[in-house]
Order: sequence, then C-alpha cells, then structure tokens
Amino acid sequence: MPTYKIAEAARLLGVSDDTVRRWIDGGTLPTTGASPAEIPGDALATRAVELASSPRDPSDVLSSARNRFVGIVTNVQVDGVMAQVDIQAGPHRVVSLMSAEAVRDLALEVGALAVAVVKATSVIVETTKD
Repeated sequence: MPTYKIAEAARLLGVSDDTVRRWIDGGTLPTTGASPAEIPGDALATRAVELASSPRDPSDVLSSARNRFVGIVTNVQVDGVMAQVDIQAGPHRVVSLMSAEAVRDLALEVGALAVAVVKATSVIVETTKD
C-alpha cells in the first residue's frame, strides 16, 4: 500500500503541514509508525473524501451530471463574442469558455457563486511510474 509523508499528504488534501500534524496528534489520521511519519494511502483517501464536501449547490435542479463543482468566480475575461470564466471550487480551478452573452445573462462576475457542471464521455486517469 502506498504511504505519504506529511508534506505530500498536506498538498493532496489542500491543507497545511501543521494541520496534518494536528490530525495525526488528534487521532484523525493514522500513521504507519515509521519515522518520519507516513500516512497510509487508504486513510488519506478516506480523509480526502470526508473533506470533499462542497458548499451547498445553490440551484434547485435535478441533473444527470455527477461532476458538479460549487465554487466562486475568480476571473472573467470577455473578448468580443467569447469569454473565459475561472471558478475556484475548493482546491480545483475550473475554466470555462463560453459566449460573452452567456456571461452577461448569468451575471457572472468575480466573487459570484457558481456551479461548474462537467459532462464528459471520457476521463483520463494518470499515476506515477514506480
């Protein structure tokens, strides 16, 4: 099973090294007993799922899309008929290209709450070489 050092775990969870140390000290995250401390991959995955709860979805719609990212608009660039909108959803930056008209219709501006919905027919999964 893979294990992760404190700094690696912190980066993957989007928190500080000190937060990971507090979780270890408080019993929230187990370690393997190795020195320096290492966190088992399955425990880190469990914690990541627990932390992944996103803000309440402000829409009242039902959707077949399962990849919904609630976040805050951090950048809007309008250039003629097209625009780029950046949304920060937790540790994830989602970038959408859309019409300038859609930006106006949705009243998208920096600081606005928004939901990015991703519907894809293929998802690529990568891992590191051993």
